[in-house]
Amino acid sequence: MLNLNTKEKSLLEDAKEHETLCVAKYKDHAEKTNCQELKNLFNSLASKEQQHLDTINQILNGTVPNINQNASQGQGNEQNTQSEFNLGNLQGQIQMNYNEGDKLLCQDALSTEKYVSSTYNTSIFEF
Repeated sequence: MLNLNTKEKSLLEDAKEHETLCVAKYKDHAEKTNCQELKNLFNSLASKEQQHLDTINQILNGTVPNINQNASQGQGNEQNTQSEFNLGNLQGQIQMNYNEGDKLLCQDALSTEKYVSSTYNTSIFEF
């Protein structure tokens, strides 16, 4: 059983909100894009963020998550993502079928990931 102080709970609640937003945002991005490769990428990102959200919820509920299990699941998902997501193919497709909307979705996802990563780094130091 975990005993979290008020500051730790607050940081985890913030992370929970960020992950919830990421899951919703990436699912929405997957629906909006016309590019199948980007759909696959956004769906993979949503799945990854859902795993993070599940881990945060476990911690908030006082349970110590099994990190080794999550790490092995993450490795499997990463391998699946790499096999489904061929970057070379995507680059060719974007050059041929350039879409401003897809570009904006990618920029938004990248900015979101940078922000969430930054807040995790800050939270780790706060803990």
